[in-house]
Amino acid sequence: MARILLIYDSRGGLTEQLADSIEAGIMAAGGDCVRRRIDDATVQDLLEVDGYVVGSPNWSGITGKLKEWWDFTGDLWESGELAGKPAAAFTAGYSRSGGIEATLLQLFHLLIAHGLVFVGLPWTERMRVSGSYYGATAHGAVTNDDREQAAALGRRVADLAETLKRSEAG
Repeated sequence: MARILLIYDSRGGLTEQLADSIEAGIMAAGGDCVRRRIDDATVQDLLEVDGYVVGSPNWSGITGKLKEWWDFTGDLWESGELAGKPAAAFTAGYSRSGGIEATLLQLFHLLIAHGLVFVGLPWTERMRVSGSYYGATAHGAVTNDDREQAAALGRRVADLAETLKRSEAG
Protein backbone atom coordinates (compact mmCIF):
# COMPACT_ATOMS: atom_id res chain seq x y z
CA MET A 1 0.00 0.00 0.00
CA ALA A 2 1.45 3.34 -1.07
CA ARG A 3 1.68 6.06 1.57
CA ILE A 4 0.83 9.52 0.27
CA LEU A 5 1.59 12.76 2.12
CA LEU A 6 -1.26 15.23 1.69
CA ILE A 7 0.24 18.52 2.85
CA TYR A 8 -1.47 21.89 2.55
CA ASP A 9 -2.08 25.36 3.90
CA SER A 10 -5.69 26.48 4.24
CA ARG A 11 -6.93 29.87 5.31
CA GLY A 12 -10.58 30.20 4.26
CA GLY A 13 -11.46 26.51 4.24
CA LEU A 14 -11.73 25.91 0.48
CA THR A 15 -8.33 24.25 0.23
CA GLU A 16 -9.15 22.02 3.19
CA GLN A 17 -12.40 20.95 1.52
CA LEU A 18 -10.46 19.91 -1.58
CA ALA A 19 -8.03 18.05 0.70
CA ASP A 20 -10.98 16.02 2.05
CA SER A 21 -11.76 14.81 -1.47
CA ILE A 22 -8.11 14.16 -2.32
CA GLU A 23 -7.82 12.04 0.82
CA ALA A 24 -10.95 10.11 -0.22
CA GLY A 25 -9.39 9.48 -3.64
CA ILE A 26 -6.13 8.25 -2.13
CA MET A 27 -8.02 5.86 0.12
CA ALA A 28 -10.30 4.68 -2.72
CA ALA A 29 -7.16 3.64 -4.60
CA GLY A 30 -6.05 1.59 -1.59
CA GLY A 31 -3.49 4.15 -0.47
CA ASP A 32 -2.63 5.28 3.03
CA CYS A 33 -3.10 9.05 3.40
CA VAL A 34 -0.75 10.89 5.77
CA ARG A 35 -2.57 14.21 6.09
CA ARG A 36 -0.80 17.28 7.45
CA ARG A 37 -1.69 20.95 7.63
CA ILE A 38 1.48 22.94 7.01
CA ASP A 39 1.64 23.94 10.70
CA ASP A 40 1.83 20.27 11.71
CA ALA A 41 4.12 18.95 8.96
CA THR A 42 7.76 18.07 9.39
CA VAL A 43 10.46 17.58 6.83
CA GLN A 44 10.74 14.01 8.16
CA ASP A 45 7.17 13.43 6.87
CA LEU A 46 8.56 13.78 3.34
CA LEU A 47 10.92 10.86 3.86
CA GLU A 48 8.30 8.43 5.15
CA VAL A 49 5.98 8.32 2.13
CA ASP A 50 5.81 7.16 -1.47
CA GLY A 51 4.14 10.24 -3.01
CA TYR A 52 2.82 13.73 -2.36
CA VAL A 53 -0.17 15.98 -2.96
CA VAL A 54 0.54 19.61 -2.03
CA GLY A 55 -2.02 22.40 -1.77
CA SER A 56 -2.19 26.10 -1.11
CA PRO A 57 -4.93 28.67 -1.14
CA ASN A 58 -4.60 30.98 -4.11
CA TRP A 59 -3.25 34.29 -2.90
CA SER A 60 -2.12 35.20 -6.41
CA GLY A 61 0.43 32.51 -5.73
CA ILE A 62 1.19 30.18 -2.84
CA THR A 63 1.14 31.37 0.76
CA GLY A 64 4.34 32.61 2.34
CA LYS A 65 3.98 30.01 5.10
CA LEU A 66 3.99 27.14 2.60
CA LYS A 67 6.92 28.60 0.67
CA GLU A 68 8.91 29.09 3.86
CA TRP A 69 8.24 25.47 4.89
CA TRP A 70 9.54 24.18 1.54
CA ASP A 71 12.59 26.44 1.88
CA PHE A 72 13.71 24.18 4.74
CA THR A 73 13.78 21.10 2.49
CA GLY A 74 17.00 22.18 0.80
CA ASP A 75 18.99 19.29 2.26
CA LEU A 76 16.57 16.86 0.61
CA TRP A 77 16.86 18.78 -2.65
CA GLU A 78 20.64 18.49 -2.49
CA SER A 79 20.63 14.79 -1.57
CA GLY A 80 17.93 13.90 -4.12
CA GLU A 81 16.13 11.71 -1.60
CA LEU A 82 12.68 12.59 -2.92
CA ALA A 83 13.51 12.23 -6.62
CA GLY A 84 11.35 9.93 -8.69
CA LYS A 85 8.31 9.91 -6.42
CA PRO A 86 4.95 11.11 -7.81
CA ALA A 87 3.50 14.43 -6.71
CA ALA A 88 0.50 16.61 -7.53
CA ALA A 89 -0.84 20.06 -6.68
CA PHE A 90 -4.16 21.67 -5.80
CA THR A 91 -5.45 25.13 -4.98
CA ALA A 92 -8.62 27.03 -4.25
CA GLY A 93 -9.50 30.70 -4.25
CA TYR A 94 -12.37 33.08 -4.55
CA SER A 95 -11.83 34.21 -8.14
CA ARG A 96 -11.52 32.15 -11.34
CA SER A 97 -9.19 34.78 -12.80
CA GLY A 98 -7.23 35.51 -9.62
CA GLY A 99 -4.13 33.47 -10.43
CA ILE A 100 -5.28 29.88 -9.88
CA GLU A 101 -2.96 28.48 -12.57
CA ALA A 102 -0.08 30.64 -11.34
CA THR A 103 -0.48 29.08 -7.90
CA LEU A 104 -0.50 25.57 -9.39
CA LEU A 105 2.61 26.38 -11.41
CA GLN A 106 4.41 27.65 -8.30
CA LEU A 107 3.55 24.41 -6.51
CA PHE A 108 4.65 22.48 -9.60
CA HIS A 109 8.00 24.30 -9.51
CA LEU A 110 8.59 23.31 -5.86
CA LEU A 111 7.84 19.69 -6.70
CA ILE A 112 9.97 19.35 -9.81
CA ALA A 113 12.87 21.10 -8.08
CA HIS A 114 13.06 17.97 -5.92
CA GLY A 115 12.99 15.70 -8.97
CA LEU A 116 9.46 14.55 -8.27
CA VAL A 117 7.31 13.13 -11.06
CA PHE A 118 4.48 15.58 -11.60
CA VAL A 119 0.98 14.09 -11.81
CA GLY A 120 -1.70 16.17 -13.47
CA LEU A 121 -5.23 15.46 -14.63
CA PRO A 122 -6.08 14.29 -18.13
CA TRP A 123 -8.74 16.22 -20.01
CA THR A 124 -12.36 15.36 -19.26
CA GLU A 125 -15.61 17.15 -20.04
CA ARG A 126 -15.75 18.09 -16.34
CA MET A 127 -12.80 20.44 -16.94
CA ARG A 128 -15.13 22.81 -18.77
CA VAL A 129 -16.35 23.84 -15.31
CA SER A 130 -13.78 22.53 -12.83
CA GLY A 131 -10.13 21.77 -12.41
CA SER A 132 -7.06 22.14 -14.55
CA TYR A 133 -4.70 19.65 -16.11
CA TYR A 134 -2.15 21.11 -13.68
CA GLY A 135 -4.19 19.95 -10.67
CA ALA A 136 -7.41 20.17 -8.70
CA THR A 137 -9.00 23.58 -8.19
CA ALA A 138 -12.04 25.33 -6.77
CA HIS A 139 -13.32 28.87 -7.27
CA GLY A 140 -15.57 30.65 -4.78
CA ALA A 141 -17.07 27.45 -3.38
CA VAL A 142 -16.19 23.78 -3.66
CA THR A 143 -18.63 22.11 -6.04
CA ASN A 144 -19.31 18.43 -6.66
CA ASP A 145 -17.32 18.72 -9.90
CA ASP A 146 -14.38 20.12 -7.89
CA ARG A 147 -14.66 17.24 -5.42
CA GLU A 148 -14.62 14.70 -8.26
CA GLN A 149 -11.52 16.31 -9.80
CA ALA A 150 -9.77 16.32 -6.43
CA ALA A 151 -10.65 12.68 -5.75
CA ALA A 152 -9.41 11.73 -9.22
CA LEU A 153 -6.10 13.47 -8.51
CA GLY A 154 -5.70 11.61 -5.21
CA ARG A 155 -6.40 8.29 -6.95
CA ARG A 156 -3.89 9.04 -9.74
CA VAL A 157 -1.09 9.82 -7.28
CA ALA A 158 -1.82 6.76 -5.12
CA ASP A 159 -2.03 4.47 -8.17
CA LEU A 160 1.25 5.75 -9.63
CA ALA A 161 3.02 5.60 -6.26
CA GLU A 162 1.92 1.98 -5.86
CA THR A 163 3.06 1.10 -9.39
CA LEU A 164 6.47 2.72 -8.83
CA LYS A 165 6.83 1.07 -5.43
CA ARG A 166 6.11 -2.38 -6.92
CA SER A 167 8.54 -1.83 -9.81
CA GLU A 168 11.33 -0.87 -7.40
CA ALA A 169 10.64 -3.92 -5.24
CA GLY A 170 10.95 -6.13 -8.03
